[in-house]
Amino acid sequence: MPTTTAAQQRAQAKMEYDAFLAGCPSRRLLDRISDKWVSLILAALGSDGPRPGEVCAGEPRPMRYSELSRRLAGVSQKMLTQTLRSLERDGLITRTVTPTVPVTVTYELTDLGLSLRDLMHGIKAWAETHMDEVLANREQYDTRTS
Repeated sequence: MPTTTAAQQRAQAKMEYDAFLAGCPSRRLLDRISDKWVSLILAALGSDGPRPGEVCAGEPRPMRYSELSRRLAGVSQKMLTQTLRSLERDGLITRTVTPTVPVTVTYELTDLGLSLRDLMHGIKAWAETHMDEVLANREQYDTRTS
């Protein structure tokens, strides 16, 4: 039996990723990045869309926890904290603690997180653009099935 190197084993495992298979780890990643709070956090850190008082979107930038909380209307403190931790664990964001009084904590997209920026922007933009159509379709469906 031939010996394989670690790099060869990683390459083989990568070829075997298939999200259509029940046991594929990419399913957990798809579940994570398709979560609404993940999408919105990545979009916010990627400076997708204007912030209150601004006219246009900007470049990716670090944001403080409180700034993210204000930007993501409706997110609970618990959900924001859990989501940020999961994104940090997956390597999509970094968390930087600055020893000030009070302590300053900022979050920023990593290179891996930045690689999702255009995709997340596209999905968010699609949802915003097509929401009226989706609402009309839902209403038609509900009327037919009632």
